[in-house]
Amino acid sequence: MRHGKYRFLIGALAPPLLLYGVFVVSPYAQAFYLALTDWDGLSAEAGLVGLANFADLWSDPLFLAALRNNGFMLIVVPTATIALALFFAACLTLGGGTRRRGRGVHGSGLYRILYFFPQLLSVAILGVLFQFVYTPGGLLDGLLGAVGLDGLQRSWLADPATALPAVTAVMIWSAVGFYVVLFTAAMESVPTDIVEAATLDGAGRFTVFRRITLPLVWDSVQVAYVYLGILALDGFALVQIMTVGPGGPDNATEVIGLTLYRSAFTYGEFGYASAMGVTLFFITLTLTALALRATKRERVELA
Repeated sequence: MRHGKYRFLIGALAPPLLLYGVFVVSPYAQAFYLALTDWDGLSAEAGLVGLANFADLWSDPLFLAALRNNGFMLIVVPTATIALALFFAACLTLGGGTRRRGRGVHGSGLYRILYFFPQLLSVAILGVLFQFVYTPGGLLDGLLGAVGLDGLQRSWLADPATALPAVTAVMIWSAVGFYVVLFTAAMESVPTDIVEAATLDGAGRFTVFRRITLPLVWDSVQVAYVYLGILALDGFALVQIMTVGPGGPDNATEVIGLTLYRSAFTYGEFGYASAMGVTLFFITLTLTALALRATKRERVELA
């Protein structure tokens, strides 16, 4: 009977494991191998160059610029998105009157739909939409002019000082709605009797949020930070659509994904591009492990 159970388990797990190996593990293994070669994407053979591609990365000013820009996005995007999402979610769940404390404000379902709406738009639509927002004389400049701030008008995507923050703001705007819905669902799972007891003891909304709500939804914040960090390390599609020219003005919006794409499909340096991909893989893996460790420690302290 036990041998039959093992045969059933092996038979059930073998096909998905085989598919996973062919379509997931195998491409990773090929990328790791190509990173050690000088393959140009066309020839049938690739010459081994060892770690030369990785050594060249750290002397490539374009790659270093992309790394700095991704580092900026890695700091700003998760922090700002989570802060805004927690604020809006707290307003929806804790912002009601005394009778609705813990049950949310009236019309919270409609607010969630409005917050979630940017998730329905593809990256291509977002990029084109905000091109019109940021264009000289566009919506943003028009709003600044309407409130008497004409001196702040500029070519937002053509100015090296504002191009990257402008793209980063779009990433935050497009992501915050999803995490509002996620955090709102997590906050609504907090037992209402705990919130009511704290309220009866004289705790204000901010105290309830800081001492009760946030520790109990910290697992969701932890997951959000990891996913937003991965989003910040990408940014390829939005940068490619919104900015003019490779890497924007003076490489101000150059990101690793864009550098990788151009190295492979413009210059035919597939081995070098694979080395960038492998480097990005290990950077993402390391930062994810560090983020999980740091947020786990913080969650224990808050608990």
